[in-house]
Amino acid sequence: MQQHEVLFETLELPCGVILKNRIAKSAMSDSLGDGTGHPTAQQNHLYQRWADGGVALSIIGEVQPSPRYAEKPGNLVLNGNSDLSKFQALAELGRKNGAQLWLQLGHAGALAYAPISDPKGPSALDLRDLRCEAMSLDEIHQTPTDFAKTAKLAKKAGFGGVQIHAAHGFLLSQFLSPLFNKRSDDYGGTIANRMKLLLQSIEATREAVGPDFPIAVKLNSSDQLIGGLAEDDALEVVAALDASSVDLIDISGGTYFPGAKAASDGAGRGPYFIEFAKRARTKTSKPLMLTGGFKTRAQAEDAVASGVVDVIGLARALALEPSLPNLWMASEMPEPVFPRFSDAPEGGITAWYTMRLTEIGADKETNEVGDLSQAILEYEVRDAKRTEIWSRHFKS
Repeated sequence: MQQHEVLFETLELPCGVILKNRIAKSAMSDSLGDGTGHPTAQQNHLYQRWADGGVALSIIGEVQPSPRYAEKPGNLVLNGNSDLSKFQALAELGRKNGAQLWLQLGHAGALAYAPISDPKGPSALDLRDLRCEAMSLDEIHQTPTDFAKTAKLAKKAGFGGVQIHAAHGFLLSQFLSPLFNKRSDDYGGTIANRMKLLLQSIEATREAVGPDFPIAVKLNSSDQLIGGLAEDDALEVVAALDASSVDLIDISGGTYFPGAKAASDGAGRGPYFIEFAKRARTKTSKPLMLTGGFKTRAQAEDAVASGVVDVIGLARALALEPSLPNLWMASEMPEPVFPRFSDAPEGGITAWYTMRLTEIGADKETNEVGDLSQAILEYEVRDAKRTEIWSRHFKS
């Protein structure tokens, strides 16, 4: 097979599910839930746009088993109190055109959005911009059960799989990181202990969904923080995942802790974590997905053709052009045009891309970059409205 065709080969996962090509819309916090934890019409249409655009797989970021630890008031919440029919409608639209639609199982931990949540992590934190309590052993033991219940509901609703989120500074990532995990019990100390909750979550989820339902893990290559999860420890996690029942390991990096640098800072022009992926390939035969920094079709082709990774995770590129896989297949638009922002405040670029997803879900996207400050304002206003809705709904 020629290199220009490798992105459009099928891929069979260990569980037997076949991805139609090697391009995935990686998990993003689209913040398009309605404030009660349910999908909106715009969110449904957004995932249909990506399915129609040719992706093999889309992953919905930060779907919460519980409203107590949400990352944003636009997160979805899927548990026994949810209206499953609304999730079924989303699943049906997101799997059109042969696409897979998976839910990312989320728990923000210490990064839980304080106005609506109860921030808790492996250890207590009392920092200027971040405070949380330490989880009790009972709360830790409940976490795999909660993930498993949501995964079982996801399967019932018609979603194609789930991804367990262990990256970007959220709960399981916090447990993996010695910077944020100072526990002295069986869940702290060595990397074998720090990965225990992740492995228990995989085991419980697999038991709930059976052998034929895909389970992925999103894993940091490193936290990119002094004293945080480092690559050697992350490689030990990869080796443990190789012995588990997961079907896909999605490699990323960085953290959303206040003041931390963005994953792209100092990462160069190419895929951000490709060197770690090369090391990870020596530790596992599981399919590998790489997310972060892919700007061109040539970069994506090189990564797959080299055998380093099996799936290319795209986020911002697909926010700019939701039909990018189809355009690549037709040998059009090899390089999406990424907007440039100068002096953007912390979180500002994320806000711009989030509002871009809102436009795509409403079929209102244009080629105009627009005003960054206006995008930030609209993002903050919407969060405030959904915070009010969330507080009323889940209080009752």
